[in-house]
Amino acid sequence: MTTPRQKTALVTGGASGIGRAITERLAADGYRVATLDLNSTDDEHSYAADVTDRAQVDAVFKAVREQLGPVTILVNSAGLSDFTPFTELTFERWQKVVDVNLNGVFHVVQAALPDMITAGWGRIVNISSSSTHSGVPYMSDYVAAKSAVNGLTKSLALELGPAGITVNAVPPGFIDTPMLRAAESRGELGDIQRTIDATPVRRMGRPEDIAATCSFLISEEASYITGQIVGVNGGRNT
Repeated sequence: MTTPRQKTALVTGGASGIGRAITERLAADGYRVATLDLNSTDDEHSYAADVTDRAQVDAVFKAVREQLGPVTILVNSAGLSDFTPFTELTFERWQKVVDVNLNGVFHVVQAALPDMITAGWGRIVNISSSSTHSGVPYMSDYVAAKSAVNGLTKSLALELGPAGITVNAVPPGFIDTPMLRAAESRGELGDIQRTIDATPVRRMGRPEDIAATCSFLISEEASYITGQIVGVNGGRNT
């Protein structure tokens, strides 16, 4: 059985927020970790690329393979939120949000699969959103894209299971991230304390909560778990 130090993971959106926490957790678990993000970091294996550009994605995978080995662990955490009334939503904006949140997953998963199929082992974790449970006003493009990610996760789990690859999604709840704080500053979240009070555990989530769940789903202990939407939301939206 291979150990974490013999496996390479790629995290998209790994420069900040949830993606950053996942990157740090997997590195602490002993995996070789690379990140793909629009913004590179000072990390040795950080690559600046756009998940919506297949050529850029393929170039990153080529570089990671050469430097760290085949990618058999993938976490899709890159995302783009939006807050626009549907009557004001342009098709161009709709396309952009769907392109990052859904088509980006398509590109990155397709780029990763050859390594996983060759290895006969793989782990894919897609970060979706708890907004898919009940919807959110003014975020129809984002919710639609993330809902599609959940559906894609279930279909891929059925298709890739025989190849030794598990595919799961983690929809975060109300997580304290730079993206959330930016939305708060724009007045898009309403009363944060009211949301916390409506959460059974009475706190906001932390990026580390999501990272811990991803760590488990990637581990050998989770080898019988696939096609699942594993909500991490403090009991809200369950």
